[in-house]
Amino acid sequence: MKNFTKTVESFTCVVCKEKVNGNGYTNHCPNCLSCLHVDNLPGDRACFCHGIMDPIGYELRNGKEYILHRCRKCGFERKNRVSPNDNREALYALSASLKIKKSI
Repeated sequence: MKNFTKTVESFTCVVCKEKVNGNGYTNHCPNCLSCLHVDNLPGDRACFCHGIMDPIGYELRNGKEYILHRCRKCGFERKNRVSPNDNREALYALSASLKIKKSI
């Protein structure tokens, strides 16, 4: 990924209180799929907004899954790759209740 900074951080999700062990690529809670708006460029932790980013959409493109997040505070949107340890029930609920975009 262009301009990616790998930052290994563990955190407690501010939405569901799940304890998350980071691996350097962790950018959202695997339980509720929420995250914080902390990056200008992926992994840089340079954004001062720090708003909660809600999962608002699901995309399947070229066999890869993405979650679309939107910041509650400033409205910024970013796609994040689905992780293997993400809560599949939460992901399926997201894809069933919100917009689904499928590209081949």
